Amino acid sequence: MPERTPYIAANWKMNKTVAEAAEFIDALLPRIAATQCDVVICPPFTALSEVVQRRYGTAVKVAAQNMHEGESGAFTGEVSAAMLVELDVEAVVLGHSERRQYFDETDEALARKVPAALAADLEPILCVGESEGARDAGETEEVLERQLQADLADVESGDLARVVIAYEPIWAIGTGRTATPEQAQETCAFIRDVLRMRGAAADELRVIYGGSMKPANAAELLAKPDVDGGLIGGASLDPADFAAIVEAAG
Repeated sequence: MPERTPYIAANWKMNKTVAEAAEFIDALLPRIAATQCDVVICPPFTALSEVVQRRYGTAVKVAAQNMHEGESGAFTGEVSAAMLVELDVEAVVLGHSERRQYFDETDEALARKVPAALAADLEPILCVGESEGARDAGETEEVLERQLQADLADVESGDLARVVIAYEPIWAIGTGRTATPEQAQETCAFIRDVLRMRGAAADELRVIYGGSMKPANAAELLAKPDVDGGLIGGASLDPADFAAIVEAAG
């Protein structure tokens, strides 16, 4: 079984000005200089260029928080894959629960976005996850399988391992609640099994956890064999906290 490199991504959401982003990166880089993890920073669009410039010469990668599937056109407020690549952005978050909930992003749209990102050689960080109601009704696996099959419908089997899957239990985002390490492991293993059935090189594919991971619980979550990293929200806004999570990942 190939050893998967831990993947730790900082999703800043709608936080940090350009100046604040620069200050963060300058504080973070010395703290994580020795890491063997894949570290990814996901700033707002306005700070992408600043973060890209400041991380040059390091192993840190930069991801956008969204993109449109089209190459160009009358899509006011949207950004294409080519525009991100021009900035030396390497990855993109797709299907975050907040995009689905607040901006009506659909599985049909994601089925177009994921192949578009791959075609541009951007690494998609595809978010999937269930609501509290679905979890309580015992529908977690049904919801996740439906999202995975729909969102990845037009991705070739050989390309599936190029997608990073972020498991986001919606009930644990911004609520202070966290899935137990056992729940995270069980669900991440299920996601891997679904993609194995699709023909993915599932032992190479990285599945990360995206629900209120913090320095206090990171080590326990990341110790689980099918939890390959984290998509960090609130704790990614402080360089010391984020660096502590990177350190916990090894």
